[in-house]
Amino acid sequence: MAMSSPAEPGGESVAELSALYLGNILYALEATASGFDAEQKAEHAAFYRGIARKLAEARGREKA
Repeated sequence: MAMSSPAEPGGESVAELSALYLGNILYALEATASGFDAEQKAEHAAFYRGIARKLAEARGREKA
């Protein structure tokens, strides 16, 4: 998968960038959720963990 074309340096798509940095994104979502847990905001934490779960599941389907 080419990350950018010669005509447009740095022209990566959102999909390419999110695939490249998925681990970092999942970590940040969990860190955010943990912060909400510490603030006793379970509903907010569940929201961010739900996003992370959907991203991880989508990545799993891509690799299958």
